[in-house]
Amino acid sequence: MPVASVRPDYAALQKTPVSEDPFPHVVVPDFIRPDDLTALHGSLPQITSGGSFPPNALTLSPLVKDLIAQMEGPELRDLIADKFGLDLHDAPVMLTMRGRTREKDGRIHRDSTAKRVTVLLYLNLPDAAFQRQEGCLRLLRGPDDVENYAAEISPTRGTLVVFPNCETSWHGHRRYVGPRYTIQLNYMETGSKARSELRRHKLSALAKRLPFAA
Repeated sequence: MPVASVRPDYAALQKTPVSEDPFPHVVVPDFIRPDDLTALHGSLPQITSGGSFPPNALTLSPLVKDLIAQMEGPELRDLIADKFGLDLHDAPVMLTMRGRTREKDGRIHRDSTAKRVTVLLYLNLPDAAFQRQEGCLRLLRGPDDVENYAAEISPTRGTLVVFPNCETSWHGHRRYVGPRYTIQLNYMETGSKARSELRRHKLSALAKRLPFAA
């Protein structure tokens, strides 16, 4: 019987302790349970180019729409706020999807200071490249060496990764070119920089829906 909706494993997130090395984060494998992940993977939008896409720039299945609504909803927000001792009740939300990784992607970086918290949800099935550590997210001890990592997360198994943005939240991955589906959710700051980034997000959604958009 087809899966009608997805029920993420919120209890697993609640039970997972915060790891402090190399910066505060939580990793929850199977946040999307295996049967749900198989159904989701089969209904993902076809994304043939790199970059991030707002959901309303894509043609989404009901199953993916349901998951996005839950990702943007209060249950996940409250769990993350409690997990990291944050007040996120008025934090604007920005959500994007990626479906393909390019050669230039994965370079070591920290997220914009307009983003308070980064949430990554991986929707890929096992792949030989990921087993070779290509495209696997690395939480790094510094900005200079992708091999100097404290944690490595394969972008499979419906894994959820959450970390507050901070001065030491360096991350990246080894070179990988190919399909790599990710939902990225950010709880944003409320200042002018965050408002500007949210405006760009809305304009990007409009531009990517236009017939001449790449």
